[in-house]
Amino acid sequence: MNTTFSATWAQCKAELLRTIRNRRFVFFSVIMPVAFFFIFSSTVGSDVKIGSVDFTSYYLMSMTVYGVIGASLTSFAQRVSKERVQGWIRLLRITPLPSWSYVLSKIVAQGVINLAIILVVFVVGGIGKQIDLPVSVWLESGLWIWIGGFAFMALGTLIGSMRNPDAVQVLALIVYMSLSILGGLWFPTSTMSGAMQTIAKITPTYRLGQGAWNLVGGEAIDWAGVGILAAYAVVFMLISAYIMKKQEAV
Repeated sequence: MNTTFSATWAQCKAELLRTIRNRRFVFFSVIMPVAFFFIFSSTVGSDVKIGSVDFTSYYLMSMTVYGVIGASLTSFAQRVSKERVQGWIRLLRITPLPSWSYVLSKIVAQGVINLAIILVVFVVGGIGKQIDLPVSVWLESGLWIWIGGFAFMALGTLIGSMRNPDAVQVLALIVYMSLSILGGLWFPTSTMSGAMQTIAKITPTYRLGQGAWNLVGGEAIDWAGVGILAAYAVVFMLISAYIMKKQEAV
């Protein structure tokens, strides 16, 4: 048991180090969200309201969600794909390390990474723009974004089920940017047409952002959004499991 725990912990540390050293991760998940936040919040100003929330607080949540999703798609998906192509998963099967340990280490490592992104964007953005929110709101919104990020890990696993890491990199970036724009992370959905708003509400990005926006505005989390995010996570996991099983059979 101790040996399994040590191996799992070592795998977690390796995952963390690999991610931190990845320039793509640092750029898309930390630098871009923070830069976009300061650029757009300075341009629009805090006097503008999105519903009952000032734009600065609203956009900080948007960019935090943006960063977490970026980590789950642009880096996580490619790591999964590369390890499958390189035969790393097949190699693990002939070692004493159980398969659940490998999966757990990836989930734990990505969870820690997502938590770090949330803390960095909250601290840098909050201090930089002097955002004054109750401690409970900071904690609740951060926890919501962190938990919701697991749905995008499932999506990252699905994209990573492709055998071509280069294609995964391109597809992950396209999905990342498209869902971010459609989900209202770059600009509020209220600026979109009626048809686009309808489309936005069925995207997982909108539902993750909506929970944080509601909390900042003093509202409760929409349970319909919780259900939609959970449904996406289940569907992504089932499809990726099916694809990987078929690939292994071949």
